[in-house]
Amino acid sequence: MKFGGSAGALVTLAAAGLLKTSQAAAAVWNKAGFESKGVADAVKSLGASAAADSRDIVITAPDIAENGAVVPIEVVSRIPNTQSISIIAEKNPFPLAATVDFANSAEPYAYVRIKMGQTSNVRAVVKADGKFFSAVKEVKITVGGCG
Repeated sequence: MKFGGSAGALVTLAAAGLLKTSQAAAAVWNKAGFESKGVADAVKSLGASAAADSRDIVITAPDIAENGAVVPIEVVSRIPNTQSISIIAEKNPFPLAATVDFANSAEPYAYVRIKMGQTSNVRAVVKADGKFFSAVKEVKITVGGCG
């Protein structure tokens, strides 16, 4: 599942012309981050241990998701020179759900569907000009999707 989500994102970016196939093959896999079982370790793997809160990151997700197996998460960064957006579901067994890297002129927008086992904060971590910023939104889950 880990590989499938990343591969799907890369195919989507390549199809949109935002990523060349040679770049997709050269993308670095954050194995430590995606295998982290704690939020602190996942954030550390991104290099974002001192991320500042930002109102320039907009997370759109349901307040209450009836099915935790498919929770739509949309993140838009209004921070200039955004290089990447990572999405963390804090109470998931493996919190780092997605990381999307952007080319120089790409619009910093990410849309993913993630599994969530229980009500949790969803955190977006944005890297821009080598600095890290974050925003948080709570998503309540009525039926867990991780079990």
